[in-house]
Amino acid sequence: MNVSLTNSPILNSTFSDRRGWPFSGASYWTYNILLPTWPVITLFGLLANLTNIVVFLKAGVKDNVTTLMLSLSVSDLLYLIIMSPTPYIYVVSHFADYRLFPIFDIHFIIDLMYWPAIVFYDFSAFISVLLGVTRCACVAMPLQFKSVFTKARTVKLVLASFILALSLRMPILSVYRLARRTDPNTNVSYMYVANHNREAMTRINDVLNRNSLLYINFIIMITCVYVLSFKLHQASAIRRSHSSTPAPKSEQASEKTDSQGMSSKDVRVIKSVVLVCSIFITSQAPFLIYSTVRLINPEFDIFGKLHYLFEMSAAISLTCSYLNATVNIFVYYNCNSKYKSVFLSMLRKIKRCNQRNGSIAMTSDLE
Repeated sequence: MNVSLTNSPILNSTFSDRRGWPFSGASYWTYNILLPTWPVITLFGLLANLTNIVVFLKAGVKDNVTTLMLSLSVSDLLYLIIMSPTPYIYVVSHFADYRLFPIFDIHFIIDLMYWPAIVFYDFSAFISVLLGVTRCACVAMPLQFKSVFTKARTVKLVLASFILALSLRMPILSVYRLARRTDPNTNVSYMYVANHNREAMTRINDVLNRNSLLYINFIIMITCVYVLSFKLHQASAIRRSHSSTPAPKSEQASEKTDSQGMSSKDVRVIKSVVLVCSIFITSQAPFLIYSTVRLINPEFDIFGKLHYLFEMSAAISLTCSYLNATVNIFVYYNCNSKYKSVFLSMLRKIKRCNQRNGSIAMTSDLE
């Protein structure tokens, strides 16, 4: 994920300044439609991931899938926390005059927050890959899986994934530093994010993350989703054949597990993993497309003639990244019976607590 946020035409000029440039009108209306949704999506994402973390902790982190899903919720939450100022800044700068902030460089927060947030976005990608790979391993070697992929090893893999995500982004993270400048018109100084050797470090970052790793992750995820979907199709076909042929009573107890060794719980887990991976693949696809086009056509860039088309593509990609870090709660609720049970139990407790507080307040009013 490398959405360009700085040097945006939203922040540096009005669209009317370059009305004749290609895709200027389309870019303007894309921002008009998408920008108002960003604060709503990020706010819901923050609440959803906090809910996920609480529910998983209450349910108990006893296996590698729950460990990975909890880690994914934590990573998504941190990504949204660090990125959350950006949507509000963009909304204000697009629908109001950013020059209303004469003593504040509005690039400051965006430049400061963007790359640290992307570290956690990469971390979420690695966890999604681990989810797909571990489920494929479970299907491929069901008997040896629990002894190979233990909870302790899963935790070590999660920590290693974070170290890898941080290390791969370190070149671009090292570019930025805090500095101070003075506005000659007002003689007021303010903080801003300066960069050193940005061109070289950006090139390294592109090689490491924009090209090689991006395609590797994407291919692994698609492969895992294909393999797991095929296994789900097999399990579904086997269950249909069992249901069409009544089994003797002595065999009915064993029907909960199909010939592939997949119980109904296994099927639900695989469905949730397939959906989580599919959501990530879908959200990553816009960036993969415009990143490839950027490599082919140099004009498709922030400083090129197609920079409005680039900004429009970046806005769509960023929207997808927000959604990717937000919507997993629906997957967990619909595919994880333990999650659903704990979540509904929490809602009932909140409802009873509100009713109790309401009755206490009513009694005090009567007194």
